[in-house]
Amino acid sequence: MRGIGSRGDTRTRVRAASALATAMVMARTTGAFYVMGGVLGLIITAVAPGDEGNRPLVGTAALVALLLGISLLIWGPRMPHSVHHVYVGMATVLVTIAVHWFPNTVGAISLAAFYVFVACDAAIFFAWRWLGVHLAFAIACCLWVVPSRGLPWWSGLIPAGITFGIGIVVGILTRMASDADIDVLTGLLNRRGFDRALSNAIAHAARTGQGLALVLVDLDRFQKINDHLGHRAGDAVLQRVGDTWSKLLAPDQRLARYGGDAFALLLPGTTEQAAILLTEQLRAAVTTGCSAGVTSWQPGESGSLLVSRADVGLYRAKQAGRNRTVLESSRQLPLAVELREAIDRGTLDVQYQPIVSLSDGATRAVGVEALLRWSSHAQPDVTTEGLIRVAEEYDLISDLDELVLRRACADAARLQETFAQLDLTLNVNVSGLELAETEYADRVSGILADTGWPADQLVLEVTESELAAESETAIANLHTLRERGVRIAIDDFGTGYSSLSRLATLPSDILKVDQSFVAAIRSDSPAPPLLGVIAALSKSLDLQVIAEGVETEYQAAVLTELGFALAQGYHYSDSHPVSELISDLNERHGLVGAGVAEHEVNTNGWIPLDNPLDGGPGGAPS
Repeated sequence: MRGIGSRGDTRTRVRAASALATAMVMARTTGAFYVMGGVLGLIITAVAPGDEGNRPLVGTAALVALLLGISLLIWGPRMPHSVHHVYVGMATVLVTIAVHWFPNTVGAISLAAFYVFVACDAAIFFAWRWLGVHLAFAIACCLWVVPSRGLPWWSGLIPAGITFGIGIVVGILTRMASDADIDVLTGLLNRRGFDRALSNAIAHAARTGQGLALVLVDLDRFQKINDHLGHRAGDAVLQRVGDTWSKLLAPDQRLARYGGDAFALLLPGTTEQAAILLTEQLRAAVTTGCSAGVTSWQPGESGSLLVSRADVGLYRAKQAGRNRTVLESSRQLPLAVELREAIDRGTLDVQYQPIVSLSDGATRAVGVEALLRWSSHAQPDVTTEGLIRVAEEYDLISDLDELVLRRACADAARLQETFAQLDLTLNVNVSGLELAETEYADRVSGILADTGWPADQLVLEVTESELAAESETAIANLHTLRERGVRIAIDDFGTGYSSLSRLATLPSDILKVDQSFVAAIRSDSPAPPLLGVIAALSKSLDLQVIAEGVETEYQAAVLTELGFALAQGYHYSDSHPVSELISDLNERHGLVGAGVAEHEVNTNGWIPLDNPLDGGPGGAPS
C-alpha cells in the first residue's frame, strides 16, 4: 500500500503504488515468477540443440533464478520493500545473460519473452517512476542483447515493444483495481483496503509472533461542521486531518478513512500502551476534537473481532465525554485483576471529606464528599484518577460506582443515626460511562431504597465534559434523578468545555469550582478575577457554589469576601473513614478546621445544605 520512501504523504504513496504492494503478495508473486523462469530455463537449456554460446552458464543462471525464487517464497514476507527492486533488477540481468549465451538463436529469442515477467512484476508493485526505471533497463537490455546474436538491429524492437506495452497496461489495470481500496477524498485506504491490510497484518503477526494494535478514531461533532459550514468545509477538515496524521506515522503503519468521519490505524509490532501514546500524539496534532478506541490482537482472533473491540473502546470514549482515548484490551492488567477482586470482596475503602459553611465564619460542616481510597499491591503509586480510568477501560466502572454509592449511603445513614439533628448532604462522584447507561437512574433509586438514605440529601458529581457529552441517555438520567430529589453538581467547573448557554440548560444545581482557581489565591497578588465571575454567574443561574482545594486561612478569607458560602479542602479537614469522622464531629459539634477552638461551640447540630428543589436560598428548580 505504500510506495518507496520511509516518510512522506500517505495519500501520495498510496496513489503512486498499487494496493497489492504488501510484503506477502510481493514475495509470492515475484517468487513465483522466479521459480517459473528458473524451471523453464533449466528445461529448455537441457533439451535445446546447438553448441553456440555457453550452455553451462545459461543453466547456472536458470538455477540461480530458481534458488532466488525459493528464497523469496520462504523469507520474502519479512524482507523490506526496497529488496524487491534488487530482485527485479537481477531478473533483468539473468534474462539478458540467458539470451546472450543460449546454445541456439531460436531459443535465445524465445527466452526474451521473460522480460515480460519483469514488466508485470514492476507494474504491479512499484510506483510509476520506478516502473519506468525497470522498464527502461529491461528494454535497453533487450534492444542490445537480441541483435548481439547476429540478428538485425531492429530484431529487438518486437520483444522490447511487447515488454513496454504489457508493463504500461498492467500498471494501469492494477491501479484501477487498486482504486477500489482507496478513498477518493483523502487518498487514504478505504474500509475495504484497510480490511485487506488488516487480514495481511494478522497473518504476518501469526507467523512472526509480533504484536499488532488497532485504533479507531472518530472526529467529535463533525456533523456540526457540515451543517454550519457546508460539506466542502467538512471535506477540507477530513483531508487536513488525514494529511497531518500521515506525516506522523512510520512506513509500516497504515492509516485509512474507515467511513464518514472515522479513521482506522493499523500498528504492526506495537503494544497497547505504545498505541495509546501514538494516538494521543495524533489527537494533539489536530485542532479538531476526536475520540479513539484502542485494542490489540491476540492469537486466534479474527480481524472483525479486533475491529469490534476497538469500536467498543471508541463508543466508551464517546460516552465518557468525547475527546479522549479509551483502551478496550483483550488482556487485563494485573491492576485490573486486583481491582476486580477488591470489588468482589468489598475491600475498597471509602472515606469522607467535610464540606463546610463559610457564611457564619464558623466553618460548620454541612456535607461530606465520598472519596475512594485503595492501596494496590500491583501498582502502589496508582492515583484515584488512574484507578477510575482502569475501571472504565476494563468494564469495572459499573460495579465500582455501585459499591462506592452503596457504601457511602450506608455510612451517611450511620452518621444520621449518630447525630439527632444531622441534616448533611452526601456528595458522590459518578462516571460518565455510568450516566450513559439506560438503567442508571433506577439503580441509584434502588440503592437509596436499600440503604434508607434520602434522595434530597444526595448530590451526584459529574464533570463538565461528562455533562457536555450530549448523550440523550445521560441527560435523561440526570433529569429523572432530579425529579426524584437527587441534586446534580458540576465538578471541576472551569476546566471543561461547556458553553455558558449550555450550562444554563443543563440539569444541575451546584457548581464545584476547580481547585486550580483556588490555588491561584496568594497573599502577594490579587484574587483571580474569574472567581468573582463564577460567583456572579452562580447567583444569576441560582446555583450553589463549592470551592474545592482550600488549603490556607487566607484563601478561605478571600473566598468568603467574594461571596462563596461553601468550601472544602485540607485547611478544614482531610478525608477520614466514617468512624473517625463521627468521633471528630462529635468532639467538635459539627465544626472542622484549624480555627475551631476560636469559635463558640454549641450542640445545635449541623447546618443543612439548602435544597434548591424546595425553592430555598441555595437554588431554585429548573
